[in-house]
Amino acid sequence: MAGEALPWAPAGDGLMVVVRLTPRGGRDALEGLATLSDGRSVLKARVRAVPEDGAANTALERLLAKSLGVPPSAVAVVAGHTARVKSVQIDGDADALAAVLAAATGIGGRNA
Repeated sequence: MAGEALPWAPAGDGLMVVVRLTPRGGRDALEGLATLSDGRSVLKARVRAVPEDGAANTALERLLAKSLGVPPSAVAVVAGHTARVKSVQIDGDADALAAVLAAATGIGGRNA
């Protein structure tokens, strides 16, 4: 993904992250970065929860909160509630959050 835009950027009092979610994925995990057919970069995630009644979105919020070391109340799906590609707002220090995401996705010190 060298030279491509990252799927996260500072927004408001935190970080906005574009996520491609796979519900019923067998486990809860962040799986790195991917590029969609339209050229957008996304963070890949999978959760065990089913995509019914917001269960998969809630599981994604909890997964991101745990992975980033923030309280679950600091993470919210803000767009794409019923879509596979979602926008997630994470409240906190944008630089610190970006550094944790970079480390978790194996892209080292690169950040937004």
